[in-house]
Amino acid sequence: MKKNIQSIRGVSDILPEQTPIWLWLESIIKQVTHSYGYQQIRLPIIEPLALFERAVGESTDIVSKEMYNFVDKSGEHITLRPEGTSSCARAVIEHNMCYNNTQRLWYQGPMFRYERPQKGRLRQFTQFGVETFGMAGADIDAELICMSYDIFKALGVEQHIALEINSLGTTAERHIHRQHLITYFEQHLALLDQDSLNRLTTNPLRILDSKNPDMQDMINAAPQLIDFIGQDSLAHFNKLQYLLDQANIKYTINPRLVRGLDYYSKTVFEWITDKLGSQATVCGGGRYDGLIELFSKNALPGSGFAIGIERLLLLVETLGLDKGINNDPDITITTESDHQNANALLVAYNIRHQLPKLQVLTDLSHSKIKRQHNRALKAGSKLIITLNDNDEVGLWYPKTNQSQTVNINNVMVAISEHLQQLK
Repeated sequence: MKKNIQSIRGVSDILPEQTPIWLWLESIIKQVTHSYGYQQIRLPIIEPLALFERAVGESTDIVSKEMYNFVDKSGEHITLRPEGTSSCARAVIEHNMCYNNTQRLWYQGPMFRYERPQKGRLRQFTQFGVETFGMAGADIDAELICMSYDIFKALGVEQHIALEINSLGTTAERHIHRQHLITYFEQHLALLDQDSLNRLTTNPLRILDSKNPDMQDMINAAPQLIDFIGQDSLAHFNKLQYLLDQANIKYTINPRLVRGLDYYSKTVFEWITDKLGSQATVCGGGRYDGLIELFSKNALPGSGFAIGIERLLLLVETLGLDKGINNDPDITITTESDHQNANALLVAYNIRHQLPKLQVLTDLSHSKIKRQHNRALKAGSKLIITLNDNDEVGLWYPKTNQSQTVNINNVMVAISEHLQQLK
């Protein structure tokens, strides 16, 4: 017996009953980004492999283990994008978007990483990202944090997330810290797990990210990057804190909050929650002033953040904030006989044009009227209209159990008298 074909592991369908909450969340994101004056950019799903090898780094887990790579028919090495920042930076350079100009951009779409699927972590996941280019001050970093907070507030989750910030300083400052960090970890080799041993020579800063409980005391005592940053970096960090204080956004300085790539600098931040178990990070962002220089001779400061939509929706659902968000039809039109299907289409067409905010569904299943009514009730219709062969139309409002019979030519008048019940 042949096995039914199924979706790829770690890739999920978004079914019709799930799409209303996606649309609700996406509408809030669009509203907030619009209010801040950010413009949408739509980026390709496939990119040259070299883009991420250079930007993300060949030694990182993303490039070495998690990317979906292939060679196309022309022999070019292609990958499904694992993140959006590099793609956005490529577009800014390619189209010379920052010539005598700054950019505030946002995007949303699927990203791909081959990793062990779990709740809140998929192989194909949806990411919302914001990137800014051409602005080097702490003020734009603060604006990004304010924007992300406004998104969370509009969704109603702001009481269940916490902001952590840190400064990564400059590349030169991190290099000095890196040497002290390697020396320190080499004195505690017996306590390092295999992942940390692998990172010791390639990316020692990432050891600070380890969640291994047996290593926490040792990591907490490691040299802190904040102690190695210079006056300019410290002034930038102090300005960020001042601006967040002025905006009344609470935060915690987390010296273990780092990024493992050299092009990151100064500000780094994360919004975390204790409601999702190990998947605590809801949003991650920071400054990447060195990214553009990997692809262009011209330096260009940049900063941004990204939110995993599936994880954010999981938080919304965990908190029960998805209740009442649906795509139920306002009106379902049913018929007692197939002869009335044409009239049903015309009545629905008329209602849609005169009351365009209402969702009108016609039942053209040719089922018995009782089954049509049951389907309409199950769908959550606020009004069920029934056409019969005598040009009479029955109107039934299930919530109040009100009903009336009118001539087919008077349907709009009857509906207009009960509009409040359809809102």
